[in-house]
Amino acid sequence: QVQLAESGGGLVQPGGSLRLSCAASGFTFSSLSMSWYRQAPGKERELVAVITTTGDSIYYADSVQGRFTISRDNAKNTLYLQMNSLKPEDTAVYYCKARWGTYGIEYWGKGSLVTVSS
Repeated sequence: QVQLAESGGGLVQPGGSLRLSCAASGFTFSSLSMSWYRQAPGKERELVAVITTTGDSIYYADSVQGRFTISRDNAKNTLYLQMNSLKPEDTAVYYCKARWGTYGIEYWGKGSLVTVSS
């Protein structure tokens, strides 16, 4: 089965930067559409960014547009989320999600906590 492992979360000051990684295993990474979600305490999980199998199409939520960058390295089977100009409202558990589009199957990582605070 596909397994996803997030890393790179932690504590960062407002205005700072952080890069999250999501390592995939158990399947051909290039066949998976990838995305990042986040869930803040007391709030619903929300979509942050999406990248297609080859990286030819990318989507960002309005709240992170211009500050976050999603990318993937298919040779390394890894998804990234570069987060710049972080705000306290970015504090959340960030989840990596993979989708095998041909069959509509989805896989989720366990999440990585990002805390933006002074």
